[in-house]
Amino acid sequence: MDDLSSWWFALDTLDKIYWGLAIPSSLMFLFQLVTTFIGGAFDTDYTDPDLEIVNDGGVGFQFFTFKNMVAFFVLFSWTGIASLDSGYSMLTTIIISVVSGLTMMTIMAFMFYQISKLHQSGTLKIERAVGKIGEAYLRIPGGRGGFGKIQLTIQGSVHEFDALTDQETDIPTGTIIQITEVIDQNKMLVITNSPKK
Repeated sequence: MDDLSSWWFALDTLDKIYWGLAIPSSLMFLFQLVTTFIGGAFDTDYTDPDLEIVNDGGVGFQFFTFKNMVAFFVLFSWTGIASLDSGYSMLTTIIISVVSGLTMMTIMAFMFYQISKLHQSGTLKIERAVGKIGEAYLRIPGGRGGFGKIQLTIQGSVHEFDALTDQETDIPTGTIIQITEVIDQNKMLVITNSPKK
């Protein structure tokens, strides 16, 4: 412990700043890495894929995020320490560490942006329901008198939605219907396509 204290007090101010950032940021980075792999990642903004809205633009390119800032300080601090140990001047060290940190942030932001695009590509595109054929399995009251239920296959899997109709007559259970409009992520406007045989 005395050796550690002696080492710390022997450091220059800039060395102390870099070491003071390097240790906690590295621990936080390792914690994020572990929790990401065991399913406890910090990002909680992913929603149920079935709830993607028609005009949702998805996750954009995000530069200033918590993960990116941690990555910045990890590379900033360790390149600063390495530069000082290599005998670079204070100004050169700061420039190298800042550029390294910003480069790391850019790489991380780009990686998460690409990952988010992959995630979005596998989600349910609700707008694709328009024109699809499905089946009413709970009666749909005519004249938008209330909601019924339909089943519809989108992107290879069967989904259930609430449904309204502008038709004057009810759409009975078992009727083949067609989607004419997506009202929101879980509600469709339908018409009768043909009776189920």
